[in-house]
Amino acid sequence: MPEPILQMQGLDAHYGDFQALYGVDMHVEQGEVLSIIGANGAGKTTLMRSITGLLTNGPGQVRYRDHDISQLRADEIAVHGLAMVPEGRQLFPSLSVRENLMIGAQVGRSGPWDLQAVYKLFPILEERKDQASTSLSGGQQQMVAIGRALMANPDLILFDEISLGLAPIIIRDIYKALPGIIGTGMSAIIVEQDISKALSVSARVYCLQEGRVSLEGASDTVSRDDISRAYFGIE
Repeated sequence: MPEPILQMQGLDAHYGDFQALYGVDMHVEQGEVLSIIGANGAGKTTLMRSITGLLTNGPGQVRYRDHDISQLRADEIAVHGLAMVPEGRQLFPSLSVRENLMIGAQVGRSGPWDLQAVYKLFPILEERKDQASTSLSGGQQQMVAIGRALMANPDLILFDEISLGLAPIIIRDIYKALPGIIGTGMSAIIVEQDISKALSVSARVYCLQEGRVSLEGASDTVSRDDISRAYFGIE
C-alpha cells in the first residue's frame, strides 16, 4: 500500500479550554476522495481548520507526505500543496471576481489551474470577472471560492460544507464540476451535510460524533443503519 498523502494520528483540537476533537485518526490516499459527515457541532469544520493550520496542533498529529505540518502556519501549509474552500466562502468583498481568483495564485505553485482553466470550468465567472465578488449569487460565489483554491494548484483540496445554503440546482452544477477538478489526480476531502451527495462522490467516508470518529468505511458498503448509529451516537 502506498503511503497516505495526509495522515492524522491522535489529533486533538481546542478552542481555549474547550476540546473539540479527541484523538482523531484519519488518512487520505493519493488521488482519493474522502467524505466527512456528522451533525452540526460534531467537529467537521474544526478538523478542516486543524489540517490547514488555522488551529495549532500538537507535534506529529498531522503529516502531509513526509512532512509534519502540525505546527505550520496556514500560508506555509498552502505552499506544501493543500488548499481549502472554506465554509461560507469568505471572499474578499472589496475585490473583483478576477482579483479574488488571483489571490489563490499567490502561493506560487505550478500546475494546470490558471484563470483560463477556472473560466473553462465555470464560464459564468469569466462573464462576471470584473464585478465585485459579493454582488454574485450564492452559487456563483461558491464557484469563485472553488476557483480561488484551484488557482493554488493544490495536490489536496478540502471542501468545507460545499453545498451549504445553496439551491438544489446550484448544488447539482457544483457536483457536476467535481469530476473535472478531481480528475486531474488531485486528492480531496469533502465535508457535507447531504449524506447521499457525500457518499456518491467519495471512495471512503468518516463520520464524526462529538469530536470523535464514530464510523469509517467504504462509501459504497456502509449501510444507512451504520450511518444513523454513527451520526446520532445510537447504540
